[in-house]
Amino acid sequence: MTDSNYIKVFTGNLIIIQRMISELEKVNISPVIKDQTDSGIITDILGTSVSHFQEIHVHKDELDKAVLVIEEVNSELQA
Repeated sequence: MTDSNYIKVFTGNLIIIQRMISELEKVNISPVIKDQTDSGIITDILGTSVSHFQEIHVHKDELDKAVLVIEEVNSELQA
């Protein structure tokens, strides 16, 4: 997503990403999700597959609002 109006705001596993998406949509932000597994299978040193990570991108005009939501969700998950 280079030269885009979208900015990466979070990277995480599927479960956390789904929670972030839900909270962003509650405040009328439509995130774009990039799935890192599209670029191939990732394996660890033992040859087993590693958890899949996804990225959340938001429009630059929604960045400030999205960051607040993500920080709030991260705080709840850390508690």
